[in-house]
Amino acid sequence: MCRPRPGQRAVTAPRTAPDLERATLDKAASENFPVAPFFLPRAWRDDLMAVYGFARLVDDIGDGDLAPGGADARALGVSATDAGDRLVLLDAFETDLRRVFDGTPRHPLLRRLQPTVHRRALTPEPFLGLIAANRQDQLVTRYETYDDLLAYCELSANPVGRLVLAVTGTATPERIRLSDAICTALQIVEHLQDVAEDFGRDRIYLPAEDMKRFHVQEADLAAKITGASARALVAYEAQRARDLLNEGAPLVGSVHGRLKLLLAGFVAGGRAAIDAIAAAEFDVLPGPPKPGKVQLLREVGVTLRGEG
Repeated sequence: MCRPRPGQRAVTAPRTAPDLERATLDKAASENFPVAPFFLPRAWRDDLMAVYGFARLVDDIGDGDLAPGGADARALGVSATDAGDRLVLLDAFETDLRRVFDGTPRHPLLRRLQPTVHRRALTPEPFLGLIAANRQDQLVTRYETYDDLLAYCELSANPVGRLVLAVTGTATPERIRLSDAICTALQIVEHLQDVAEDFGRDRIYLPAEDMKRFHVQEADLAAKITGASARALVAYEAQRARDLLNEGAPLVGSVHGRLKLLLAGFVAGGRAAIDAIAAAEFDVLPGPPKPGKVQLLREVGVTLRGEG
C-alpha cells in the first residue's frame, strides 16, 4: 500500500514485451507487503497487479534498477545515448503515461494498465505523483524537517493507497485521509529499515533537524553498527510511524470482507516491522530488521479485532 521497494534479486535482460513485463511483475513476490493476494477477487488482483507494475517500474527507473539491456528505454522511445539518464527516462515515462488516458502507450506495462484505468475510472494524478516522487529523488537527497519528509511521502507513498481504494471502489474522503496516514507510516518504516541502503545511494530520509536534535552526524550512518545516538533517533522516528499507523487503523474497520483482510495486512505489516526494529534495539545499519511470519499473523489478528 506504499511505495514498493523489493529486495535484491538477480535479473536477466528481457528480450520481448512479455519478458519485459514479467521482469517487473515478478518482483511482487519480494515486496514487504501483499500486492494482490490470492483471497481477493480475480478482477481486483488483475487491476492491482497492473497498478503495481506501474509503481514498480517508475521506482526502478528512479533508483537505476532497471533490468540490463536497455529494453525499457527502447520501449519508451529513449535513445541508447540517453538510456542512463534517469530524468530523461522519467520524462519519457510520463509522456507514455499520458497516452494511457488519450492514446496508445508504448511500454507493455502501461498497455497493461490502460484497461484498468478505463475500467476503474482512474485519474492521472496518483500516477503523476509517483513519477514526481522519483524525479524528486534525483534532485533532493536530504530533508530538513519532518514536514518536508511528509510532503515527499504525499508523492511517494500516499498515491498507492488511493489507487487501492479506487480499484476496489471504496474511496471516500475519510478513507483517503486514513489511507494517507497508513501509507506515510509504511514509507517511514521502510526508510528506517533501509537507512544504510539509502545512504549508499547518497539519500538520507531522516530529517536533518531530528539528526541535529539527537546529535547524529551523516558519518554515523556509514557505520557497521548503529550508535546510541542514532538508535535513539531511529526509535523516535519509529514511534512517529506507529502513531500514524494507529491514526489510520480505523480504515480497516470501515470496510468489509476480503478488502478488510487486505488492509489489515498493510497495517499489521507496518506494526510488525516496527516491532522487529525495536527487537533489534533500533540497530538498523547492519541490515533491515524484518518480522517473522508468526509475528505478522499475530499482528493481523490484533488489527482485525481492533485491539491495536
